[in-house]
Amino acid sequence: MRVACFGDVVGKSGRNALIEYIKSKKQACKIDCVIANGENSAHGFGIRQEMCTQLFEAGVDIITLGNHTFDQKDDLQLFDREKRLVRPLNYPKNTPGRGHSIHEIPAIGQNILIINVIGRVFMEINDDPFTALEDLLKIYRMGQNISSIIVDIHAESTAEKTAYARYFDGKVSAIFGTHTHVPTADVQILKGGTGFLSDLGMCGDYDSVIGMDDDASIKRLTQKIHMYARMIPATGSATVCGILLEIDNSTGLCKDIKTIRCGGFLREQQDIDV
Repeated sequence: MRVACFGDVVGKSGRNALIEYIKSKKQACKIDCVIANGENSAHGFGIRQEMCTQLFEAGVDIITLGNHTFDQKDDLQLFDREKRLVRPLNYPKNTPGRGHSIHEIPAIGQNILIINVIGRVFMEINDDPFTALEDLLKIYRMGQNISSIIVDIHAESTAEKTAYARYFDGKVSAIFGTHTHVPTADVQILKGGTGFLSDLGMCGDYDSVIGMDDDASIKRLTQKIHMYARMIPATGSATVCGILLEIDNSTGLCKDIKTIRCGGFLREQQDIDV
């Protein structure tokens, strides 16, 4: 089974780049499932129905989120209405939406449990992401009632993300990090067979400050004028960043993991082989 996972989609530039990439690659490269983090897709902050529709129609199967999940407050019912939208599992129990979703792939007789958790180091206070996933894994077990399990840990600290992956090594197919908008170089398969990358990076304009207009970002850091320096997404050509996972259909463990870095300002690192 082939699963493509993409980092934080930032603004219109990031959305358009990812949409075009998926349209050209999903069928041609026999990708069974596409996962994308969409928490910055609505002009850099949060997500709306419009963005969900665009991404789903392009071929994204599941959208994960993060700390900007509820920044767009005009349609909170979206999170209960859209089952393919996954907010952090370790939010309080009464929070709108769901922290996991199952994607069925009837053509190959497989199903994937996709989970989103949010970190606690240098982030707002949330429930324990370790306990939250442990509790869910008491219900879903690879090779028994689920084919594979993929986790997006939306966190600031690379140490927290690495520790999280090693703690659950062998129990899930892959764990990847999102949130920092910068792709890391530690792509690997851990000893127990779990694929891992600390951060996928973003799908956005890298001629910027992590996807945002650099002038406003610099003013916020060099002058006490936050209220006047409105953060807006950069609108230049975007780089699509992510990974392609090859998952063993019998064990659910990761057989291969490749990085994706295509287009825009960053130098291309590797692309999907047809």
